[in-house]
Amino acid sequence: MTTPRVLIGHGTENDFVVLPDPDGTVWPERRLDAAMVRRLCDRRAGLGADGVLRVVRSVHVPDAADVLGAGLDACEWFMDHRNADGSHAEMCGNGIRLFLHVLVTEGLLDRSTCEAGVLVGTRGGPRRVGAAPGGGYWVDMGPAREFGTGAARVGGHEFRGRAVSMGNPHLAALTDVDVDTLDLSRAPSFDTGLFPDGVNVELINVVEPGVHIRLRVFERGVGETRSCGTGACAAAYAALAAEDRSEGTVVVDVPGGRLSVQVTPGTTVLTGPAVVVAAGELCAEWLDA
Repeated sequence: MTTPRVLIGHGTENDFVVLPDPDGTVWPERRLDAAMVRRLCDRRAGLGADGVLRVVRSVHVPDAADVLGAGLDACEWFMDHRNADGSHAEMCGNGIRLFLHVLVTEGLLDRSTCEAGVLVGTRGGPRRVGAAPGGGYWVDMGPAREFGTGAARVGGHEFRGRAVSMGNPHLAALTDVDVDTLDLSRAPSFDTGLFPDGVNVELINVVEPGVHIRLRVFERGVGETRSCGTGACAAAYAALAAEDRSEGTVVVDVPGGRLSVQVTPGTTVLTGPAVVVAAGELCAEWLDA
C-alpha cells in the first residue's frame, strides 16, 4: 500500500500520529523504523506529533510475547508506541486513551462493551482501559512504585523529588517555584545512575494539598509535552505521599487540560479525554522522498 491511512489525535493536547494497522501488514517493523517515526513526528516536514501509535493486534508484534508474557492471549490489541525520536516507549496514559478511542471510532470495538474495560498490550505490560460513562476514557495504570529520591536541574535550579515507576521512570518534584516560569526548552540534567535509561521529569505546584496540583513535564525522547498521563500519575502519587497518604483522588492540571488520578496502594486509575482531530492518507510523494 503506497498511501497508508493515518489519523491525528490527542489526549489533553499530548498529540500522536495514529497508524491503523490491525493485521500488521501496512507498517511492519522494517517500514516503521526510527527514521520513519521521526519523519512522521516532524512538525515542519511531517505531520507533527509527540509520538506514534500503531493500532495492531498483539499477534503481529514481534516483541509482544516477551513484554506481555502470560498476558499475551488476553490482549487482542497492542499499543505499539514510539517516541518522537523513534525510540520505543513502555506506556503512555494519554496515548492509550486515544488508542481505545480509535478502536471505537474505527469500528474495531463497540464503546458500550468497553465500559467495564478491555485489556490492551503495551511494552509496560497489559493495561485495562475503558470508556467512562460521562465521556472520555479511563485506564488502570497499575501501581506507582517508588524506588528512591533524586534531583533534576532546570535553568540552574535543583529540584529534588521522588523516583517513581509507572512502567516507565519518573522524577516527580514538588516545588514552590511557579512552574509556569521555568524554561523547559532544554532537557533537565539528572542522576544517570538512578535513571540509566533516562527519565520523565515532573515539576509540580500544589494547589490544594492531596487534592489538586499543577504540572509541567519534560518527557525523555520528546521534550516538554502539553500533557503526560504516566507523569500525571507519578505526580499525583508524589503529592499524596507528601501528605503521608497512600490513596486519594487528585485533580491534575496540565498545559493541555485537566486529568483525574485515583491512587490506591494497589493501582492508579487515570481518567481524561481523547480526541481524533483528522484522518487522511500519506502521499506517495512524501513517502518516496
